[in-house]
Amino acid sequence: MQNYLIVLLLLLFHSTFSQTKIGNTKFKELMVKENTVILDVRTPEEFAEGHIKGAINVNYFSSEFLSKVKDKIGKSKRVLVYCAAGGRSQQACKALKEAGYKKLYDLSTGYDGWE
Repeated sequence: MQNYLIVLLLLLFHSTFSQTKIGNTKFKELMVKENTVILDVRTPEEFAEGHIKGAINVNYFSSEFLSKVKDKIGKSKRVLVYCAAGGRSQQACKALKEAGYKKLYDLSTGYDGWE
């Protein structure tokens, strides 16, 4: 019984605080699917220097990050998230998951590794 509870807690923890990390190939596959939004969580300055075509920019460091995302992206959407190298996007995905977003995909290479 104790082992069952441990496994259940681990599964709950994993589903609450994880997102799917994906590489460039999978990201490109998902980009063209219906009900998908690309979310760039870098600063507006970084975004202006270059970004993935079709991406929406919401700065993760903004105090209004979650409210801005909620205004622009419905929770039923598939959200492809990226930053420069992967750190901010991972944190953004955790925040979005806690806010009720279910279909989160984090570009493991970040924009710096985008092909």
